[in-house]
Amino acid sequence: MTTYLDASLNWLRNYPELYTLFCLTLLLLAAWLCNWIVKRILVKGVYRLLSSASLGLKSEVTNTPMIARLANVVPALILSTGILAVPGLPEALVTVVGNVCSAFIILTIVLAISNLLDIVNAVYQRRPDARFRPIKGYIQVLKIGIFCLASILIIATLIDRSPLILLSGLGAMAAVLLLIFQDTLLSLVASVQISSGDIVRIGDWIEMPQLNASGDVIDIALHTVKVQNFDKTITTIPTKRFISDAFKNYRGMQESGGRRIKRSLFLDQQSVHFIDGDEYRHLHRFSLLADYLDNKQKELKEWNDKLAERGQEPVNTRRITNLGTFRVYVERYLRSHPGLRQDMTLLVRQLDPTSSGLPLEVYCFTNTVIWAQYENIQSDIFDHLLAILPEFGLRIYQQPSGADMRAFLTSDHPINAVTSLDDKHLTIR
Repeated sequence: MTTYLDASLNWLRNYPELYTLFCLTLLLLAAWLCNWIVKRILVKGVYRLLSSASLGLKSEVTNTPMIARLANVVPALILSTGILAVPGLPEALVTVVGNVCSAFIILTIVLAISNLLDIVNAVYQRRPDARFRPIKGYIQVLKIGIFCLASILIIATLIDRSPLILLSGLGAMAAVLLLIFQDTLLSLVASVQISSGDIVRIGDWIEMPQLNASGDVIDIALHTVKVQNFDKTITTIPTKRFISDAFKNYRGMQESGGRRIKRSLFLDQQSVHFIDGDEYRHLHRFSLLADYLDNKQKELKEWNDKLAERGQEPVNTRRITNLGTFRVYVERYLRSHPGLRQDMTLLVRQLDPTSSGLPLEVYCFTNTVIWAQYENIQSDIFDHLLAILPEFGLRIYQQPSGADMRAFLTSDHPINAVTSLDDKHLTIR
């Protein structure tokens, strides 16, 4: 067998081109075989070891191709080393193949290090205090430094020059690049921050009032982000504005499944009063108020009984008001409404009185984030509240309109009745 191989090799040496092709074929087969062995045997074994229950790295390792990337180094090493032993190849071709393989090895190692840093970040996020002290930003800065260094090494390897030569001219070149590509670099940095920080996604509803943008994000590019407004117009926003300017992203609202209602009823303060016996019996008919009025009446009676003789004067006692009763009614009505989220904040509160009346604010969340359904639920609630308000002896504050003034001036009241009206004089009887 050995004699036959020697004879075959001696015969091939008589044909240099065929011999070179044969050696190249053997080299490629050797690289392929080593790659197959490493990925089918060694890599699988390493995956099983790292994903074992004792190490607890199953999800992190399987989600990152770190080990598979390192396996690519083996065939590249075989090619870069074996190409030197192939006879009859031009020296320039040997140099190019060796440089390309070396550059590929550097790139593969850097990508594997990047994956390793991702694993480190994922493992760190298991810590209870990880959300208070995140290291993602530091890891990203470290990645940038590693990739910049790898880029210099790869370029130096491909052109077969020392990396120090590139580093010596890097300062002047960087100044020129920063001047020419200033906007591009700012957009690039903004894009990286938007992507890494998950600031904006396609499909997010954002609002940026300073640019008159309020709608859904339909495209995120290097330099611009396109927003389709609700009137179907499109606003193009520079990517860097999402880092330098403030904007509102409604993704949290959409993911929570509830949309906030925050609206006030402005009540006429002159309509606020204590309820008497007839009003008490009238409001006691409301199923949402019966138990409240009974418990409140009992509480106030116990309080007023402690006043003894002073309790005989109504000014010294605590009494039920129509405003307080209405506030309780609104809250209980919201608690029983099928279109509202009961597991989110729900309250009815008074705000500071204004010249436009006393605001009674409704603060709650609907059980849908769909715009049309949200508006229907909100309208139904306030339709009911406005209609039921007179039952409590309360009035909505509204500035006088032209019809109100006309009715006031033409009334039969002796102070307000108009007897004559001309271009110059208004005579009041």
